Amino acid sequence: MLRTTFTTHGLLPDEQFTSWRGWYDSLFETTSGVAEDDGFEAANRNWTLGGLTLSEVSSPPTVVRRSRALVRRNPVDHWAVTLSSQTESEVTAREQSFRVPRGVPFLLSMGEEMHIERTSQDVRLQIFLSRDEFGSSAPLLDAGRGMMLEGPPGALLAEFLWMLKKNLPTLAMQDASHLKRAVQAMVEACLAPTAERRTRAERAINATLMERVRSVVQRHLRSPSLGTAKLCREAATSRSQLYRLLENEGGVAHYILRRRLSESFTILCDTSSDLSIGRIAEMLCFADASGFSRAFRREFGINPREVRAAALCGLPTAPPPSTGGVASRFSDCLCSF
Repeated sequence: MLRTTFTTHGLLPDEQFTSWRGWYDSLFETTSGVAEDDGFEAANRNWTLGGLTLSEVSSPPTVVRRSRALVRRNPVDHWAVTLSSQTESEVTAREQSFRVPRGVPFLLSMGEEMHIERTSQDVRLQIFLSRDEFGSSAPLLDAGRGMMLEGPPGALLAEFLWMLKKNLPTLAMQDASHLKRAVQAMVEACLAPTAERRTRAERAINATLMERVRSVVQRHLRSPSLGTAKLCREAATSRSQLYRLLENEGGVAHYILRRRLSESFTILCDTSSDLSIGRIAEMLCFADASGFSRAFRREFGINPREVRAAALCGLPTAPPPSTGGVASRFSDCLCSF
């Protein structure tokens, strides 16, 4: 996997935008949305493998244009899915203009003219899909050019892209080799969700939904009301889907219990914490300290006092087990491709 990074941080303010514009000048005409004296601190990180590039961009307001002259001069015709996290995008492509809210992906073709304006600081992700490698998806991708990917399928694709960005830097090569097919299946399932395409993308979809569930559980670990109803509501999933997702974890209650025990392990290993074991049990919604200790020993084979004593003595302690079912590792969503 090829990794590249470009940043204007560290340059003199009056040099920053010129440098940024030069980084993109073979593909885009870029205009700054801030005064030159204010500088232009921006960064671009890219991961490329087999005709697929994931690009993360952090920049001040910009106008980005791919003109007819640039299309002729540099005839890259990759498809590009873009997702802005902090600001809306004003897009003109295929002789139409539309406003894309933050958090909503949209699809364009690099083989066509485009004009994109953002009026505030933004962090965005883009995936570039080459025609050579993704040619079998061409009918779907071409039909989706110049469109926002809205609704539940678009939201699922957005979450998948953020999960991709989070895990790519540490992805093992044996897992990276399956990445292209996983992305292809996910994009196809979101562009035209049929039963067959959803089945092909099932691993990636489940991993994305599991990351959503994990995030909700983590936010509410200390809430006594955390349970099936809250998870379904905040993770935007049905009970049957949630039960299927957590089946390998022993069910909803067992998954929440393991996450709470994992959190307690982390707290006990923190030598700066003076919380009593009873207080930790109370914080994490156990009925009492003795019940907490029994559950802790069943999970880790050691009691809470022993973990704390080892940490205070500087001795190594066994890490909590990986929890999270199908999404415990990002590679889980690639293994079926």
